[in-house]
Order: sequence, then structure tokens, then C-alpha cells
Amino acid sequence: MTLTGLYVPLITPFDTTGAVALDALEALARQVLAAGATGVVALGTTGEPAALTGPERRAVLDTVARVCRERGAALLVGANTPAELDALRDRPEVVAALSLVPPFTRPGEAGVLAHFRRLAGGSPVPVVIYHVPYRTGQSLSAVALRRLAALPGVVGVKYAVGGIDEDTVALMADPPAGFAVLGGDDVFVSPLLALGAHGAILASAHVATERFVELVEAWRSGDAVRARALGHRLAELAAALFAEPNPTIVKAVLHARGVIPTAGVRLPLLPAGGETTRAALHHAEALRPAHVG
Repeated sequence: MTLTGLYVPLITPFDTTGAVALDALEALARQVLAAGATGVVALGTTGEPAALTGPERRAVLDTVARVCRERGAALLVGANTPAELDALRDRPEVVAALSLVPPFTRPGEAGVLAHFRRLAGGSPVPVVIYHVPYRTGQSLSAVALRRLAALPGVVGVKYAVGGIDEDTVALMADPPAGFAVLGGDDVFVSPLLALGAHGAILASAHVATERFVELVEAWRSGDAVRARALGHRLAELAAALFAEPNPTIVKAVLHARGVIPTAGVRLPLLPAGGETTRAALHHAEALRPAHVG
């Protein structure tokens, strides 16, 4: 099974006491799925998992898994270690783990290959590699990505290299069979979809979810005229939502819309400023369904 469609990496909402607002999380998961998302990601980097306690992470996963089970939706879970992967063993809703290329150490392509050979080899669920070199410090060539795609248990990549470069073109010119390329750069997702990406994992899709679903479907169906125009507008929205560290502005917009109880984040993140929030809200309101002709 090749993963396709739009997946929303869910934020973790907090209430006025700073606790995880599980009711708001459940409602948000239902909202994006009702808007057409294929699935969601729990405990991805957008969900601030490093700032959550162990019990909080389990509660988040329990909540999101219940929604996905009830709706028959796909659930991906951020999991980067053998222990985190093993914790997914008895969760049938989980279709794959989203596992980050080892950050900071810069092990080289051979080291990345060895890491995922071991990780995927012992995982109870398929693995989607999260490749984001401007955060991890580790670049991967198209050749290395093809080698990773050939590993048993590796089924795709969240591809977020900061643009469209030569390796992107080389990979998309002949993507490995059965290997999903999912756009992870919100601003650049439209050109990646135009090159043949199977879908996307986008924090910006918390906002204007229907429009991002429409974008993925338009490129997949070959409606380039529609996709190009919509892609330009969604790129402007994504740029506004990422004007400060993710997910601060996304949370501020959701709070302003009454979707979550606060715009709170946990350190080392700080809340988004009013000016950037207002700019993002402006772009978001312009993309409401009534404004899309």
C-alpha cells in the first residue's frame, strides 16, 4: 500500500492551566478528517512531543487513535527509537511511524542507511522517513533515498529539503515503486506535487484544510490550471503560518477561531506575535470556501 493524500500533523492544544486539552485535540482531529484529510499524524514535531511527559504522550496517542479508529482514518505516529516504535505494537490504527533522520550527529548517508535498516527491521509498523536536512544537518542524495526505499519496512519519506533541487528532480523523475513521497515543505508542496509526489504532511493544513485537500487532488488528477492557481495562494498562507517557529502561529490562528482553548506553547517555544497572527488570519480568511471561485 502506497500512502497517498493529505495528512495533518496535529498540534497539541493546551488549556488555561497549561495541561493538554484532550477534548480540543479530539475535536480538532475530527474536524480535519471531516474536511477531507486522509489521516493525521500524532506526536510529530508539530505536536511538541519533546515538551510532553510520558503520560501526556500516551493520552494524546490514545485520543487520536480512538478518533481514527471510529472514522476509519489513517494514523501516523512520530517515533524515533526502537522503544517508541515497540509501543505501537498493539495499536492497529497506526499505519506507519514517522521517524526522523538522526539529527545533529550527521552520520553520513551510510550511517543513515544503517540506522533505518535496524530501526525498520525491528519495527512492528512500517516506517516513513522524515527527511528535513535544514533541521537535522544531514543531507541525502537521490541515490541514498533510493537505497533507503529498498529497505524492508520503509514505505515512504516526508520530504522537506527546503525547495526543489537537483536531487528532488532526480528522485521524482523515477520514484521507487511502492515508496510514497509525501511533501513536508508547506511553502513548496505544490511544485513537489506537480513533480508527482503522492501526497503531503502539512502543518498548514490545520487551516484551510479543504483547500489543501483540493490541491493534492488537483495535482493527482492532472488539473494543472486549478492546482497552480490554488498552490500560489496556499503558499502565501503557509509562508504566513511559518513566519515564526511552528506551530506558534498555527495555534494562534486556531485559538482566534475558537478551535482550541488557548494559543499556548511550551518552552523553548514562545507564543506568536499579534502582527504575524493577524497576517496569517488574513490569508486564511481569504481561502474560506466562499472565496474560492
